[in-house]
Order: sequence, then structure tokens, then C-alpha cells
Amino acid sequence: MTAPFRSPRPARRRAARPSPRRRPPGTRWGLRIAAVTSVLLLAASGVGHAVVTGVESGIGRVDAFKGMSDRPGGGDGLNFLVVGTDGRDKLSPAEKRKYHLGGAPCHCTDTLMLVHLSADRDRASVVSLPRDSYAEVPAHTDAVTGRQRAQHAIKLNAAYAEGGPSLTVRTVEHMTGVHIDHYLEVDFTSFMRSVDAVGGVEICTVRPLRDSYTGLDLPVGKSRLNGGQALQYVRSRHVDGSADLGRMQRQQRFLAALIHKITSSGVLMNPIRFRDVADTMLGSVRADSGFEANDLVDLGQAMRGFTPSSSEFTSVPLANVAQPVPGVGSTVRWDPAQAPKLFQAIREDKPIAEHRDRAEPRARVVDVPPGQVQVQIDDATAPTGPDAAVTRELRATGFAVTGAPGAAPLGRAPRTVIVYDPRWDRSARSLAAALPGAELHPVAGRGPAMRVTVGRDPQEVRRVRAEEPPQKPGGISAITGDEAVCP
Repeated sequence: MTAPFRSPRPARRRAARPSPRRRPPGTRWGLRIAAVTSVLLLAASGVGHAVVTGVESGIGRVDAFKGMSDRPGGGDGLNFLVVGTDGRDKLSPAEKRKYHLGGAPCHCTDTLMLVHLSADRDRASVVSLPRDSYAEVPAHTDAVTGRQRAQHAIKLNAAYAEGGPSLTVRTVEHMTGVHIDHYLEVDFTSFMRSVDAVGGVEICTVRPLRDSYTGLDLPVGKSRLNGGQALQYVRSRHVDGSADLGRMQRQQRFLAALIHKITSSGVLMNPIRFRDVADTMLGSVRADSGFEANDLVDLGQAMRGFTPSSSEFTSVPLANVAQPVPGVGSTVRWDPAQAPKLFQAIREDKPIAEHRDRAEPRARVVDVPPGQVQVQIDDATAPTGPDAAVTRELRATGFAVTGAPGAAPLGRAPRTVIVYDPRWDRSARSLAAALPGAELHPVAGRGPAMRVTVGRDPQEVRRVRAEEPPQKPGGISAITGDEAVCP
């Protein structure tokens, strides 16, 4: 694979670094970015260098940039590559059984995230990189056999097994053209302990979430998750047909919820709690040798006003989610047109999501995406009046609206009525969320189309969206953190 996203700017030079002490490489997992990002936020409490220096001593060190050359040029802002391993040696046997953490680990990264902090430190952009992404790793020395290997095709998460953090960084830079400033690696233990340290995190879902592989079992609505439950939530891949892509989206929602919990609680303003929580979070973290206490303090002070709305989340736009490659298996292919636009925005320090006005109400999350709901409105072709207004506003929020067959009603009922087939009750609930106060009338045999008769009372139309926005043709689909947290 060529490097179509590489920046033309000259490569940023790094000073020579002493060889760090090494620890055995970790194994696989999903999201750990939350712990490290949270420490950056905690540093905003202003407790200063002395406290952060104390917790920094617990960070393991790894030379993630060893022998690297021909790197992309550095742009504005700061870029972190955050990877997860499934290190679990510090968990008790009871915890492993309770949270389904058995089985043999693998020496690979199961989740990778590119995190960009804007130059003015008022925005964080989080890009999930699918673990099964097709990649071509540069020539390198195999970490297991010690033999030289030529450039070859693999899945992205296998770069860690073949060449450790350094090959992982080189591969991501090659694929994205984004210069990585710091490397952070976290495991199961730090994740669970971090969530417990802040008192748990609230997650909302519009459908039940169950996964027998991880033991996840969440009802519709709001749930407060402890560390073990949160681990189940971000690890689950068998909730529905979305597999790893759905898991990445849940990981992003969880990170937004954790940011909200920390910034809305008293942790940031309490030096004692800060020390305890930060020490817990950093206990199992490995970082590049250049990531030091000064970095934590400087970043934390700069991000003093950070909130969930300051964060934005997306995944790499995809062209194919199951392309077989001989000797590699089924791979995920990045969109050759949209992926470069995303990474160009990162290099140029530009937002990747639409940040709504604070006064604008957030869209309500619904189970069935509006674009998949067929709506027929009585007298929808009328140029003016309540039917025309509701038609216009429902279309604006994404519903597929047409006129209803038959004559328009001679008189209007007091309230708006939605007639629907009970087999499409999930679609009816999504439409009802956009038409608050409307009456639901089930009629067997109607088929998938919902029929709406607008009532005499003025009908408000609320903006709704799917839990995960669909990929926009010709654009990048992203959400802000305040759209991802519980209302």
C-alpha cells in the first residue's frame, strides 16, 4: 500500500532518547483511552507539578519511536496513538470469572485510537481505527523471531505482534500521514480500576444490550456501570450484527460519558481525590519515554475548560468491511476518497464534527434511524398549513415522508395520530419521539408505512437521530461528546 495521506511538510526531528526499561509486551483488548485522557483532564485541577510527578512514576516506559525515519511532518496540535492490550494478571480469579475474562490472550492490539488535541486545547478529536484494517507494514525485524521481514500485508492489529509499539506507530503513520507525538498503552486492570475510582459511569441505550461472550446485560435506558461492567460494555462484539464497528461506537460513547463524569464531578478541584484517581489510572499504563510529568501538567492546565462538547468522535470511513486477502483473511478497507479527507483535517487541526450551538436542543436518540422509517402524512402536498409544516420538519430530521393515499380528513382530531402496523412498532416509537404527544394506534396489516394525521393542536417536531449516525455520502460522519452522553 502506498502512503496517500502523507503530509508534504518536512519530518519533525526528535532528540535521541535513552533506552527505557522494558516490560513484557501486553496482549489484546478494546478501549483504554479513557484512563489516559481522564488523567489529562484531572491535571486541569491545577494541583501542579509535584502531585503529577508522583503519579508519573507509576507509568511503564517503552521506546515507541526507536529507529524511525522518513516520518510525516508535524502539524498543529498534538497527536496520540492509544492502544489497548488485554493484560489481566493483576485481576483476581473471581473478577476474571465474573466479567468473563478467561481464555488465552494474544500479543496484538485489539483497539487503536488516534487522538488529536487541537493547538488551542479546546477540542479533542478521537478517530477509531478498525483492528482488522488492511495494512502494509514496512520492512522490519520481527519481535518474536528476530528475523528481518520485507514489507507485507497484514491486519492492522497484527503490527504489534510483529514489531511491538514501534512498528504499530510506523504502520499508523504510513496509513494516515499523521505524525504521532506520543504513544500510550493501557490494559484491563487500569481501565476497571479507573472507572471505579471516579464512582462509575452512566450509559444510556435505546435497546437492550446482551452479549453472552462478555456477560453484558443492559436494559433500555440509563445504567450506572462499575469498572467490570464498563469493561463488558466496551469489549462486546456480539450485541448485534455490527460486530467490531458497533463496539468501536460503544467505546466512543463510553469515553464521552467518562469525560462528562470527570468534568461534572468534584475530582478536578480536589487535590487528594486527584492524586488517588490519577495514581489508579496510571498504574498499568505504558507510554513513550518522552511523555513526562511536564506534559501532563501543561496539557491539563491548557484543557481547564474542557467539556463533553469539546470532544468529537468518528471512525475511519470504510469502503469494504469484509474484503478477503490471501494469507491475511477478511479485512476492512478504508474509503480511498473519504479517509484522506479525515486525516487531512487532523493534520490541519480542523474540526471533524458539526458543533451545535449551546442553545440548540440536542437530538433525541431513537432505535430505528429516521431514514429507515416510511411516513405518510394526510394532505402532505398542501402548500401551507399544519400538514405542510410537519411534513417539512419531519423531512428535515431525516424521515422518508410522502403523502397518504386517500382524501385528507374533513375535520381534525384534537391530537396528532400515528397509525402503524404492530410488526413495525420500533419504527413507530422512533416516529413518536419526533412527534411528542401524538397518539399511537396499532392496525394489523398496514405494512411498514406509518400514517400520520395532524391534529388541531400545534404539533411540535423534535429532532431525532439514530444512536450512531449513518455514513454521510461524500462526508465524514462524526458526533460531539455532548450528543453521546445520557440526556
